[in-house]
This record gives sequence, C-alpha cells and structure tokens, in this order.
Amino acid sequence: MSEPMQDVVVVGAGIVGAAIAHELSRNELAVTLLDREAEAGFGTSKANSGIIHGGHHTDTDTLKGRLEWVGNQLWDPLCDELGFGFARVGELTVALTEADLPALDHLIENAEEKDIGGVEVWSRDRICAAEPQVTRGVIAGVFSPHTAVVNPYEAVFGLVEAAVANNVRLRTLSPVTDLHHDGDTWTVTTPSATFATRFVVNAAGLGAAAIAHMAGVDGFEIRGRKGEEYLLDKRLRHLVRRVIYPCPTPLSKGTLVIPTYDGTIMVGPTAEEVDDPDDVTTTTAGESTAFAGARRLVPSLSERDVIAQFAGTRATIRGDDFLIGPTEAPGFVNVAGIQSPGLTAAPAIARYVADLLRHGGLEMPPKPLLNMIERPVHFASLTTEQQRTLADTDERYRRIVCRCEFVTEGEVGDAIERGATTVDGLKFRTRAGMGRCQGGFCATRCIELLSADLGIEMSEVTKRGPGSWLVLDRPDDEVMIEPEAP
Repeated sequence: MSEPMQDVVVVGAGIVGAAIAHELSRNELAVTLLDREAEAGFGTSKANSGIIHGGHHTDTDTLKGRLEWVGNQLWDPLCDELGFGFARVGELTVALTEADLPALDHLIENAEEKDIGGVEVWSRDRICAAEPQVTRGVIAGVFSPHTAVVNPYEAVFGLVEAAVANNVRLRTLSPVTDLHHDGDTWTVTTPSATFATRFVVNAAGLGAAAIAHMAGVDGFEIRGRKGEEYLLDKRLRHLVRRVIYPCPTPLSKGTLVIPTYDGTIMVGPTAEEVDDPDDVTTTTAGESTAFAGARRLVPSLSERDVIAQFAGTRATIRGDDFLIGPTEAPGFVNVAGIQSPGLTAAPAIARYVADLLRHGGLEMPPKPLLNMIERPVHFASLTTEQQRTLADTDERYRRIVCRCEFVTEGEVGDAIERGATTVDGLKFRTRAGMGRCQGGFCATRCIELLSADLGIEMSEVTKRGPGSWLVLDRPDDEVMIEPEAP
C-alpha cells in the first residue's frame, strides 16, 4: 500500500527517534515514524539505566560531549509538557584509591570548560555524612546536582503520543526492507506499506548500519555492547539518595548504584561486547560482575534483594562518538552510534537533526498552535482525597489490578487508549507487573483487559509483539484436565 508523500520518514522509535519526531511535529510537516517492534521504545530505550547525566562526564572535543549538557537542560521543560516521571537526584562519583583522583580532576575540568555550575569536590567526611551506606573506603568524590533519573520508556511514550497528537504518523511492526532514491524522492518499503519522502532520518539504533547500507551509505559498523541491570526490592528505597558512580574507565562509566524514579534501587550496567545484537539475556556471570562492582561502592548490597533483572544492548561504533550528519546520499541523515549519554542528549540531538534538515533545504514553518496531551493518571501518587474523588467519578479507579504497585483498572484502560497493545506496553506505562511479585497476581487481569478493550482473543494478546504469546489457544477437547484426587 502506497502512502501520501512525506517530508520526513524517521526510522526507529526509540528515545532518539521519538525525540526527533516530537521536535519535527512542532512544524507544518508530513512526518512518519517507523519501528520494527510492536510498540515504540521496545528496543534499547526500554532497557537502560534511566540516568540524565550531569554533563561533566564527556569531553567537549566529541559531539556527544557538546550535546550532553544541552540535552540535560532540555529535560525539565519536556517533563513539564509531557508529565513523565523525572527527578533531579544528583550524583556522586567516588574515588576509592589515590589512582582514581586524576579522574575526579578531569570531571571538574570538564564542568569548568562547559561552564556547569555546582559541580564540586566532596571530602570523605562529607560523602559519608550525605550517603552513610557508601563504603568507608572512599577517599574523595565529585558531586553534581544536575544528574536526574527518568523512566526512559515513559519518556518515549510521552514523546510519541505528543508527536502523534500533532499529526506525526506512527507505524509499528514496520521494519524497513528496502530504500531507493530517485531524483528528490526516497522510497521507503516496509512489509505493509511504501512511503515516498524527501528526507530519511536513520535513527535505527542497532539496525542503523543495515539501514544505511540499504541507502547505499557505508563506512561504519555497529557493535552491540550488552549491559545487565538488577532491580532491588522497594524496602531498600533510600539506601542511597544520589546516583553513585565509580571513577570511569575507557570502556564505560562502570557499575552504578541508582535510586530510580519509582523508588527501587538499581544496580548496573555491565558492559560486554556481543556478536548478537538481539542478545538480551541476563547471566550468573553478569550478576556477579554487577554486584562485585556495586559492593565496592555500597557494601550492604545483596543479590538476595533482586526482584527483577533485564539487559539491553547499546549500539556502539568505532571511536565511541555519536555519528550524526548528512551523507553522500542526498536527503539521507544518519543518527547512529547513540550510546551513553544518548538518553541525556536525545532532546539536543532532536534539535540538531532538525537544524540539519533545515540546512538541507527542508522548509519548516512552525505551527501556530500545538495540541497538548493530558498527563496520565498515577493513582498511587495521588493524595487519599484525590483518589476518592477519582474513584467517585470513574468506578474503574475503585478496582486494583496490580497490588504491588497499586495500579487501578482505570490506569490500565487509559494506557490502552493511549496506545498500549501488549502486556509489556501496559507494564511500562502503568508499572503493573513491576512490583515484588513481577506480575504473579496481575498478569491475567492485564491480559483480560487488553483482550476486551482491543476486541481480540486472549490468545492473541502478546507480551511484547509477535511470537511472545501468553495464552494457549486450542479446542476444549484438547485441554488436559487433571483428575480429582480420590
């Protein structure tokens, strides 16, 4: 099926593609956002540490170093606009040996070069007073008040929903199978539709090199770097109040101890080069590595407190910088190699790409008025009086679906109206299934609600898209029934 002529097709609906689509939606443009997954944000973006970095970890001689601090400052207005969870908790990068001290000096130098205020050296005594659970072996640290935590999947959903409200078309389950350029027009082919467009923005993450190759643009290779993360029981909330970093290494920022926006403590990530970009397994070795690194920072951490674990694979390229810019193929823009601090920089990347398109000849008249989206209800965070009022207005808010996270049927229904089509889509939008029992009590009800609201059989409901079915569909006479005990 052929679609109307587009100004821009954005390939990839992760945090970067979503931010680009959202930025473009502010203008009078025809924009389509494509993703191969069942829902936006189901790739790397749903499986990262959720940290908005303070801006002083990267050097200014790299593109990501220049975009990191700009991006950091753009998150507050985005949160105000879209209503996702976001908190500036601050961070401490701690030195455990004399050999670590030059790394702290480098962080201070970066902050001064970028004119980032408030970044300062803390003594051992000050660290121990502020964070009593940090190891007594700490000798010094660098504090930044600018570091924040965010739920990255919530941010993706908000960006995409706002973009769609302003006429961006989202097409999921739409992997790009072919790209062809003729004159001033690109033809983008997916299994279900063909799009003609003036510009293509390649924000395909782990698939960016393959998309570029289809466009006749080579010269870079994507390597997967897997990071495993471990979530701890909420009874440990406030174990630390700031993100705790070790001194960084050339490979990564190390294993962190992270107070998430929702109150859990997260340990990770690891950093392992992998050949299979779809490898998101967690391993015993990864857990041991993560906790060994984390216990150097906070000795009381224990694997016994893990309630969930997951992994995400980051897209890296040689040189470890972002690869963003026009290519020798007219109208084809690469946005590749967006690893850490890609989440932090995403809003700045979006503006950068919009400027590239403008300089490439795309006229972008701003819309006189934008359609705003309503903030989703988070029932657990409301006051008792607000909860009563809402429950009196809509009886769905009287029925609890997820007991661990206190998620109501009203929130689940709202998430489905906003675009959730899978169990994971509900989980990431509402937190149903993210608590201590990990869906043991609420999964069946979530499947029932998806089935009823989407008008599909329960056997058609999936965890995260095709191939991840949850309910077996077979005739009644084939169902095995255990005999009653005598």
